[in-house]
Amino acid sequence: MSTAEREVGQSLAIEMRELGRAARAAADVLGRVPTEKKKAALREAAAMLRNGRDEIIAANRKDCAEAERRGLGAAMIDRLALDEKRVEAMAAGVDAIAELPDPVGRVIAEWDRPNGLTIQRVKVPLGVIGIIYESRPNVTADAAALCLASGNAVILRGGSEAARSNAAIHACLVRALAAHGLPEKAVQRVPTQDREAVGILLRDMTEYLDVIVPRGGKSLIARVQQDARVPVIGHLEGICHTYVHRGADVDMARRIVLNAKMRRTGICGATEQLLIDRECVASHLPPIVSDLVAAGCEVRADAEALPHAEGAAPASAEDFGKEFLDAVIAVKVVADLDDALEHIRRYGSGHTEAIVTDDSTAADRFLRELDSAIVLHNASTQFADGGEFGMGAEIGIATGRIHARGPVGAEELTSYKYVVRGSGQTRP
Repeated sequence: MSTAEREVGQSLAIEMRELGRAARAAADVLGRVPTEKKKAALREAAAMLRNGRDEIIAANRKDCAEAERRGLGAAMIDRLALDEKRVEAMAAGVDAIAELPDPVGRVIAEWDRPNGLTIQRVKVPLGVIGIIYESRPNVTADAAALCLASGNAVILRGGSEAARSNAAIHACLVRALAAHGLPEKAVQRVPTQDREAVGILLRDMTEYLDVIVPRGGKSLIARVQQDARVPVIGHLEGICHTYVHRGADVDMARRIVLNAKMRRTGICGATEQLLIDRECVASHLPPIVSDLVAAGCEVRADAEALPHAEGAAPASAEDFGKEFLDAVIAVKVVADLDDALEHIRRYGSGHTEAIVTDDSTAADRFLRELDSAIVLHNASTQFADGGEFGMGAEIGIATGRIHARGPVGAEELTSYKYVVRGSGQTRP
């Protein structure tokens, strides 16, 4: 490494640590901010996003044009693109977060001891959260709003493809904080696209960061989970299944599968694998495949499904257990519910699975026995989203078993402490 490169690296490390120090100081303030002041700042942020709509969309158009020049795929550009409707959805999400109950200070358990002590378990902020994400500029607003609502400071590191969009959104949020006397450093954006900035966040900021949340592709999340020296909340892949049980209504199955795959193909809750019972494959699969093909989906069917799937191509072994994030779906015929459960346990990523059936016994068993973060009955996997869960928004879907699972909203960005009240007790 040359002297110049070492100097650049040292300068970046100093800059990142300054972000950390400022975030820690802001977190100390936010943890004591009254509920109404946080809510007022959130409402102001939503208004700023609406007022800044034209600037945000103009910045986003430049990002999208650059993405096209770089040859990014259609699914990636769809995740990146903003229009008036999507900016309004961002603002509405922030408004919704403002209306949620404040998790901070809430007593979640309370009991008395024989010695007269009263013990409470009380919600508190996590502290400083680092969020590393790709493509989706809406994460800038969602993450900042959720962190503010839960009393946390946040350091945001978005992808280079959305740099202009993220900067425009971030400017709106900072103006809202300032308008209500809250520390502007409560929401910071890593100002460089240097990839080493991510390495510094993961390795060298343990005294400032309390948790990292990655949101993006498999390679990003794998790197974060491998290299981070602070706890990580996230998921590696969204290999989601929809299982059409023999008890499914065919019209309902058609609507659900089409929506689960094609509403937005690039999100982690999109169905990637379709399972269908052997007993109903002849009656249910042809219209389902016809709908998918007509909508522009590439269907890859296993040998048993292929005769019932006009317009489909043969599936390979690698198609099962794959996250396509595109208009592609793999189809497999299963013998029964046991076979479907075994397949999902083998190939799934623990994200989201759905069963379509009018058989309540089969549905109850599916919901009970699968240990994915989200399981659904007679509903599209595209509902795997914090906004749809009534959380206003989410900063990701957690598939781990420690701390948070499923959509990570304001409630999930808190921990707890114990408050003990006595009347002079001493321990014998």
